[in-house]
Amino acid sequence: MSDCSDPAGTVGAFLCRAGQHLRAAAIENPRLEARLMLGAAMGREPSSLLGATRAPVPPVAASRFASMLRRRQAREPLALILGRQGFWTLDLAVSPATLVPRADSEVVVEAALASNLPPSGAVLDLGTGTGCLLLAILSEWPGGFGIGVDLSPEAAALACSNARRNGLEKRCAFFAGHWADAIRSSFDLVLSNPPYIESAAIPSLMPEVRVHEPARALDGGPDGLDAYRLIVRALPRLLKAGGSAVLELGLGQAPAVTGLAEAAGLAVQGSHADLGGVSRALVMKKPFGGSASGR
Repeated sequence: MSDCSDPAGTVGAFLCRAGQHLRAAAIENPRLEARLMLGAAMGREPSSLLGATRAPVPPVAASRFASMLRRRQAREPLALILGRQGFWTLDLAVSPATLVPRADSEVVVEAALASNLPPSGAVLDLGTGTGCLLLAILSEWPGGFGIGVDLSPEAAALACSNARRNGLEKRCAFFAGHWADAIRSSFDLVLSNPPYIESAAIPSLMPEVRVHEPARALDGGPDGLDAYRLIVRALPRLLKAGGSAVLELGLGQAPAVTGLAEAAGLAVQGSHADLGGVSRALVMKKPFGGSASGR
């Protein structure tokens, strides 16, 4: 790594100064983020810069990097600056119209894949955003087909673009709508990462989230459960008998959402924790021949 002794105008000098600026802006991994941005500005793999600290940075790349650095110092999410984010095995485009996919949400995918559902099944993703959950499942289910719904037409269009980006466009469709209001089919699997942050907690979120991600995808109402009430009420008609739903949860929400599911006649299969030990995904099933009904 450079100690800022590399000649001016070189990769090492740019990385060192940028790391200092990002550290001052309270960015957690300043040198890594600087390398990711400079790699993008230069059109090179970030890892290739590690052994090229004395390579010159072309003026056009330097200007591009300076713009990226200013945006990150203002606490714009790195993924929005780069225009992309990795999720599961996918490379996804991101935009201000959606949440940036997070590693915690991969627990939803893991839980769904562990639910012993047919890999040729039909999948519904409510509040699809970038399409990350649906597309991750379809990448593992080569015979599956899915529908993603989002209130934002811009988000639905981005998810459609991400399906093409990952070669999955023939096995899914995306629509703008209010949750499942327009859905009349039933599915083997229903997924959702709904807004679950309590309204009063929104102002205390980190700037990357509070300022740059859409409020409609964050605000879960006074107790954080508004979207769960709507979704769980619809699950009995959306799920085939024996079908499963997997919902992402916020911190401490597993008991409340479990209660909603049981009141709707769904059998709760359990929750899956993320790497931080938080119960992050709740799995529920519509019983065969059961009495599950929207109540």
